Amino acid sequence: MHREQLADFLRRRREAVRPAQVGIAEGPRRRTTGLRREEVAMLAGMSVDYVVRLEQGRSSQPSTQLLGALARALRLSDDERDHLFHLAGHRPPPAEGIAGQARAGLMRMLDLLGDTPAMVLSDLGEVLAQNRMSFLLTGDLTHFSGDRRYVVYRWFTDPAARATHADDDRQEHSRRLVADLRATAGRRSGDPAVAGLVDRLQAASADFRRLWAEHEVAVRRMDRKTFRHPRVGRLRMDCETLVTPDQGQELVVLTPADDEARERLALLRVLGIEEWPTPDQPARDGGR
Repeated sequence: MHREQLADFLRRRREAVRPAQVGIAEGPRRRTTGLRREEVAMLAGMSVDYVVRLEQGRSSQPSTQLLGALARALRLSDDERDHLFHLAGHRPPPAEGIAGQARAGLMRMLDLLGDTPAMVLSDLGEVLAQNRMSFLLTGDLTHFSGDRRYVVYRWFTDPAARATHADDDRQEHSRRLVADLRATAGRRSGDPAVAGLVDRLQAASADFRRLWAEHEVAVRRMDRKTFRHPRVGRLRMDCETLVTPDQGQELVVLTPADDEARERLALLRVLGIEEWPTPDQPARDGGR
């Protein structure tokens, strides 16, 4: 681990990120053009004290999970992310979509979307990155671990995962998730990561077993869903899914389907962030 180089790299990357790039208002009294340490901590889901110790070269070796969170918070390119891992004494994650790191180009698109909720997912439905409006709409979906990091697994194994969806949307949403997973399983035939996930889902959920047996196949491109938000109520949203050429990752963009949803989304933007549960308390967990 190269502590001094790691500290210098993190400081310089933090200073290079404009607040507007990550959905933070700059304000008239800001003394720096870059991010504050507390803002990096908030975006990465870690303590301010740990960010300070990293930048001062006093920290213990950060885990790969923390490095991934920092890479997302600081909007690092693929090369910068790999350099970060090297400095911290870890092997960089592989380049495939399942690696758990959103591609730099998709991260830039998240920034450009601004007030439109959007997220980046792997082809197995792991949420790799969200913009601020997506966080406001669904809560933080990037910090789950194990099988729970997959939207489809939480949907079929945790009743709380359906809490943000309207009752009359749930069965159709279940079918879409299974059909999309079936398409991924066909495309990645023989991949133990996919086969293992399917096997564990079949063991855990009778509803999943029933739908999987119907053998419906469909890559998700567009649908409409109704979210139930604890602060602003029901929002009907159109969901557009843009898939990378290798189909390894996708950008999911949510836009209001009617005037009422547009008004409620605008209200949510004004209300800002409330405290969402941690991954161990997913009472309001959303999904694609």
